[in-house]
Amino acid sequence: MTNRFASSKLYSSLFSSKVNPFSAACFSTHTVGESPVLVRDFIHAALYDPEHGYFSQRSGSVGVLDRSIKFNQLEGRKAYMKHLDAIYKQSDISWFTPVELFKPWYAHGIAEAIMRTANLSVPLKIYEIGGGSGTCAKGVMDYIKLNAPTRVYENMSYISVEISSSLAKKQLETVGAVDSHLTKFRVERRDAADANGWGLEQQPCWVIMLEVLDNLPHDLIYSKDQVSSWMEVWVEKKHDGSALSEMYKPLEDPLIASCMEILNLAKDGTTVGSMAGSVAKSIWAKVFPRPRRCWLPTGCLKLLKVLHGALPKMSLIASDFSYLPDVRIPGERAPLVASKKDGNSSDHSSYLDAKGDADIFFPTDFWLLERIDHYCSGWLKPHEDNSSKKGRKRRTLTLDTSSFMEEFGLPSKTRTKDGYNPMLDDFKNTKFYLS
Repeated sequence: MTNRFASSKLYSSLFSSKVNPFSAACFSTHTVGESPVLVRDFIHAALYDPEHGYFSQRSGSVGVLDRSIKFNQLEGRKAYMKHLDAIYKQSDISWFTPVELFKPWYAHGIAEAIMRTANLSVPLKIYEIGGGSGTCAKGVMDYIKLNAPTRVYENMSYISVEISSSLAKKQLETVGAVDSHLTKFRVERRDAADANGWGLEQQPCWVIMLEVLDNLPHDLIYSKDQVSSWMEVWVEKKHDGSALSEMYKPLEDPLIASCMEILNLAKDGTTVGSMAGSVAKSIWAKVFPRPRRCWLPTGCLKLLKVLHGALPKMSLIASDFSYLPDVRIPGERAPLVASKKDGNSSDHSSYLDAKGDADIFFPTDFWLLERIDHYCSGWLKPHEDNSSKKGRKRRTLTLDTSSFMEEFGLPSKTRTKDGYNPMLDDFKNTKFYLS
């Protein structure tokens, strides 16, 4: 299997699952009003607008398997792909998440990672951001019930922070399959990136985010050549109102400024470095001028700021795409924008094509994620911040999915008869981040 389909979110392009697109009239320009908006606001509307957003229209896009796949009974890759093809054709959905495809083993690996590092002398508290169908929550709680001391399970709490009402209901049904889980589990229907929804939790806790970072809004900055100053990119309607276009403004947005500072992007458009390097770039830009575009994970920055403020003693475990092959949209850390019609998937060459009918998902720069994590915890200080107070440096670890599962999971459970293991062999473009 090529890397292009190395995640279940990308598997859907291989199979003809039936997705009924809503009227093309809804795709027009409803995601942008009369005033220009930052790219992150356009992306947020294109994905999450209650009426016209992609996820509002695709409420059943995340699948739930009736039963776990018996990998040990399959001959090999060909048999697995045939089985997966049959599942997609039977299910009127867009994709299965890894935690669903490999249940319960994927969630059990996460639970084991938590148990090995958590301070079990205090009650175990776990938050999950965007809990999907509840498969991760149930798998983690099942594992702790079976493998942890009784007092750990009895005193634990698991809180799902979920923005979708339909998924919140589904999570309660999934976790409720085990009666004793329900007394320890609850769903809070809200946006995790909204600080107003959080109190202040001073006790140690865990936060789980599986395939959350890839759908968080990003901003875009633009420079006309290699040495010109960066500009904010905004989206506006053209004068006739029939299409969208970009406009460029001087840098003013605080989130964009913070993200650029974390990346060490200088105001003259260059990264912080030697003067000789800047001179060389200046000469090169005059001879071969070319525009530059850089995508900034401002949604991730906003979310981690909120989480560190509300949960100062949190430990974090996140899993997501480390890269996306065959991306047609220009710019560093550019997203894949894909839509499906009549069972056929197509990739777009512009993010402006996504007006409610397309998924927009980004690769995660795990080096940058670590820097954002340190920045939001207070350890990585802004250049102009001369205060003596500094947070404690967090211990962090980034692992390929295969390495994570070999360390914490039971990979023998997802191995076919001939040794092929889709959880280890197919997910080459995903990683885990532990902090």
